[in-house]
Amino acid sequence: MTKRSHGLFVGRTRHLARHHKPSELGVNDFIKEIKIGDKVAIVPKGNFRNIPHPRYRGRIGIVQEKRGSAYVVKVKIMSAYRTLIVPIVHLEKA
Repeated sequence: MTKRSHGLFVGRTRHLARHHKPSELGVNDFIKEIKIGDKVAIVPKGNFRNIPHPRYRGRIGIVQEKRGSAYVVKVKIMSAYRTLIVPIVHLEKA
């Protein structure tokens, strides 16, 4: 018996594709300028390959550092802070 994957989008990608239609990505989405300390909003767009978890959609966070081509963002969820590694495509200045 093989073990079945229980990943983030198992059985839900059809629903996400219908109700949260991904936008077309342009060149400007990849060459944004974000500095450390800026406030950013997490907006999942594009393909579902590297998007952050849907619970963080629309959250405002502060950029802590750049890591490769992505950014480390500190987000407050209720009374706790979470650090997320988010590609620049899914960030917008707040």
